[in-house]
Amino acid sequence: MIRRLLVANRGEIARRIFATCRTIGIETVAVYSDADAGAPFVSEADYAVHLPGSAPSATYLRGDLIIAAARKTLADAIHPGYGFLAENPDFAESVAEAGLLWVGPPAKVIEVMGDKVEAKALLAEAEVPTLPSWTDPELVDEFPVLVKASTGGGGRGVRVVREPAALGEAVSSARREAFGAFGDGDVFCEKYVEGARHIEVQILADQHGGIVTLGERECSIQRRHQKVIEETPSPVVTPELREHLCSAAIAAAQAVGYVGVGTVEFLLTPAGDFFFLEMSTRLQVEHVVTEIVTGVDLVRMQLVVAEGGKLPMLAPPPLRGHAIEARLCAEDPSTAFLPATGVVHRLDVPGVTGRFGILSAPGIRLDAGVEPGSVIGVHYDSLLAKVVAWAPTRPEAARLLASTLARARIHGIVTNRDLLVRTLRHPAFLAGQTDTGMLDRHPEVLAPLLSSVDAVRLSCLAAALGSAAERRELAPQQPSVPSGWRNVPTVAQTVVYEGPAGPVEVGYRLHRTGALAQWWVRAVDPEELDLAGLGQPGPTNDHPPVAVISASPTLVVLDVIGILLSVHLNRVGSVTYVDSVEGSLALTELPRFPLPGPELADGALTAPLPGAVGRVLVVPGQRVDAGELLMTLEAMKLEHPVHAPAAGVVTELPVSAGAQVDTGTVLAVLTA
Repeated sequence: MIRRLLVANRGEIARRIFATCRTIGIETVAVYSDADAGAPFVSEADYAVHLPGSAPSATYLRGDLIIAAARKTLADAIHPGYGFLAENPDFAESVAEAGLLWVGPPAKVIEVMGDKVEAKALLAEAEVPTLPSWTDPELVDEFPVLVKASTGGGGRGVRVVREPAALGEAVSSARREAFGAFGDGDVFCEKYVEGARHIEVQILADQHGGIVTLGERECSIQRRHQKVIEETPSPVVTPELREHLCSAAIAAAQAVGYVGVGTVEFLLTPAGDFFFLEMSTRLQVEHVVTEIVTGVDLVRMQLVVAEGGKLPMLAPPPLRGHAIEARLCAEDPSTAFLPATGVVHRLDVPGVTGRFGILSAPGIRLDAGVEPGSVIGVHYDSLLAKVVAWAPTRPEAARLLASTLARARIHGIVTNRDLLVRTLRHPAFLAGQTDTGMLDRHPEVLAPLLSSVDAVRLSCLAAALGSAAERRELAPQQPSVPSGWRNVPTVAQTVVYEGPAGPVEVGYRLHRTGALAQWWVRAVDPEELDLAGLGQPGPTNDHPPVAVISASPTLVVLDVIGILLSVHLNRVGSVTYVDSVEGSLALTELPRFPLPGPELADGALTAPLPGAVGRVLVVPGQRVDAGELLMTLEAMKLEHPVHAPAAGVVTELPVSAGAQVDTGTVLAVLTA
């Protein structure tokens, strides 16, 4: 029996495993890096051991340090979570050699299934359908192909190549990214199928020959080959197809002598054929939806099997309704969804009925790795939380999840929340047309929820009214006098915010009665900003008539042509976070007397996100063509290319390989 378990992972999955351990009486041990010292999972463990450093290579990928931490805390078992060392056979073997219990399949099984090329060959012998693949990129003779990392998962080390000329760079880039994420840079090429679905089958196998499947998951909604939304059951898998998929998954497990909780992943073609992709010898991020519809705690099953116990079921349990999971990630829509950093000021998800555990009734489950105050840095992946809806039917689950995410108040960090909501509400998703190319075919889902001109203007007006109310509450004298150095109530109040599309001026004028007489929101040319001036009212004929019902620092209620609109506000420093039923907005109030900032040289290329400079492929004085790769940035386990926006000459190159840079740091200067 396991008495004390060390979790060799971080964030949301560590908290998830701890939750099950608490319910069955197992003590827990966390390991944490410098960057994670204040993370919630650290304080939730019974014991915690510090791993010096922040980079994964110095912390969560150091198996020797993790085993030493287990010995130091007298832990008798190690759970790897997912990612990092979860599918590293050498680490699994080292855990066993140290006399500790490994919560996962045997090392030899991880080794076989971790090599995706060898795994495909083995399962082809077991008559499981597989796609054509090439271990030598030079032998690829048909396109398009998918370049894939031989080990690991999570969409890292994956590239789609549609023409021979692009294959070399794609292979090199995938190798670097795979090595940075998994410590193994081997890749191979596989035939790419257009319009395919990603379907996976959850399996449980004990040490006594028992194998049970828990249905399929649909994981086709993806960006950059990373899953975004997952659900079970799939909207297109019939009972007959489910039986075939589960039979193939069992055959795959039996072919390698699998033991533990695992996932067999398939590609389902538009014609209805399916092919083996790979087998994840660990807990999947999306295991939550399977837990909800089956009522089976998969972490508990892992622990039961690791202790040598038998599976408590002989056949698959019935599926209960429909569950959909959305991955809430720190990503910036304004920079093509590059990972984002910052501090989480607020993470309020309404209607949550459970966290990290089985739900007793339909509702919302939240598995979050962060809390208010958490710092999102550049060292790890961008996943903040998994929000899951469970309902009797798929349309109800989609509606519930979309509404919950839309009403969530997420402040301090930009996220992919609007993309999730628009996808869940899109007719193609609701119709079950969810292949891996759906987001590429429907770019409209990339638009922010708060997109109508009137909704944006009303949010800006509410922010200005709330800020004025806060200043009046804090005023030491004459709180009834309007702010802005004015003692005449009828003179216009103005404030300038930096918004998503640039600076905007918000102005309003009050009657002597305090009622709103006039208001405007207009874009401002940054070169013509006069923040110290009074400003002039903009045109008002395109603004809807508005009456202010009430205004406080946290809530403004407006009457818009007879309809009440409640706007919630949260001011942190100079930033006001605005939430309403229309959508959310972050507005940064610009100072009236701004200090002059550094001027960027013409042609300066700046870092789109914090990270480390990877490869630098140019030198000062070099001529480059438009689109040429200049350098790469490494952040949040991904490699981001920096291309030349136009032809020119590299006149300045202030960074070198390995340098740490912040958002906005000048990387290079190009001269025409």
